[in-house]
Amino acid sequence: MTTRDLGHDAAPRVSFYNDPKIRGYIYQFIVAAILVGFIFWIVKNTAANLAAQNKTTGFDFLWKTAGFDISFSLLPWSRASFYWEAFLVGILNTLLVAFIGIILATMLGFTLGIARLSSNFIISSLATIYIEVIRNIPLLLQLFFWYFAVLKAMPAVRNSIALPFDAFINQRGIMVPRPIPDEQFGFTWIGIALAIAAVIALRIWAKRRLEATGQRFPVFLVGLAILIVIPTIVFVVSGASVAFELPVLERFNFKGGLQIPPEFAALLLGLTIYTAAFIAETVRGGIQAVNHGQTEAAQSLGLKDNDRLRLIVIPQAMRVIVPPLTSQYLNLTKNSSLGAAIGYQELFNVFGGTSLNQTGRAIECIAMVMLVYLTFSLLTSALMNWYNARVKLVER
Repeated sequence: MTTRDLGHDAAPRVSFYNDPKIRGYIYQFIVAAILVGFIFWIVKNTAANLAAQNKTTGFDFLWKTAGFDISFSLLPWSRASFYWEAFLVGILNTLLVAFIGIILATMLGFTLGIARLSSNFIISSLATIYIEVIRNIPLLLQLFFWYFAVLKAMPAVRNSIALPFDAFINQRGIMVPRPIPDEQFGFTWIGIALAIAAVIALRIWAKRRLEATGQRFPVFLVGLAILIVIPTIVFVVSGASVAFELPVLERFNFKGGLQIPPEFAALLLGLTIYTAAFIAETVRGGIQAVNHGQTEAAQSLGLKDNDRLRLIVIPQAMRVIVPPLTSQYLNLTKNSSLGAAIGYQELFNVFGGTSLNQTGRAIECIAMVMLVYLTFSLLTSALMNWYNARVKLVER
């Protein structure tokens, strides 16, 4: 073969700027350069404006006395507390309403999503009405309804409505007995942790047993018994005790007990009821995405409706439900900032509102609030992605 033949057979060389790979690198470099330049311009412009207004920047204000009151706090708080303590109070108040709201909204949403697919006309109609009405009313209006039209319309303190178990409700919130465990109760917490670990191990064992032999094990009943028996035994053996401080009506207000402020109750109700409507639609779509042949196969095996739904349909539907469910959890956490409209002292209200107005450090306060919400979102997404990886179907 001659040299001319080799040159004739070789592929023609392409100019570097026509190479898709190299061109992609060039485009990425240009976009990155523009982004860096834009950020640099924003920082420079902001610094110049702050200097023109004789304003300083920095986070030294976090160690200064806040000087304002916070009516609801999970941490000890006084007007002499620092701004960094106000930041922690806001974070904990946000986490509290978000954590409880996610649990309640998930339970209510799954119930409504299944109810909407019920063969009972009344149940499915009621679920449909609830979903269509609630999710088409703005959340802020619902918060106003629960706060002003329901909780603030309650009677005054002197005319409080008595509830079961020595609880009361009035315009100032809900008063319930406060449990006061003794020092020995710490062993009971250890018993609860051991019981939870035992239930998890039991569930794993029961699943492997079902896959190996096809025989079911009553995990729910046995697990419930474990969760009750083990902590009870530890409680009795350790000699622990729990006293309850009851709320007592005095001249102007209740003293003692645990007071749930109306702002917290209204925000929790609004977030739970609103988010549950969207979760219900997610659950309904996930169930309907399961091939109908799976349901027919379960029927042919003689499985009852509850077992068919719990063992066949829901496990397969979860791979469709989890991704949009993650978005609803993120929305609920971020929507908690609307609590500022009804006076609930969550993160944005405490730190992005009061602290910002008193210190004038808008950039620092808003940046810290944004960082917290970003962290919440990333952690929630990571947890749900881990769960999604566990429930997805494995090809064989």
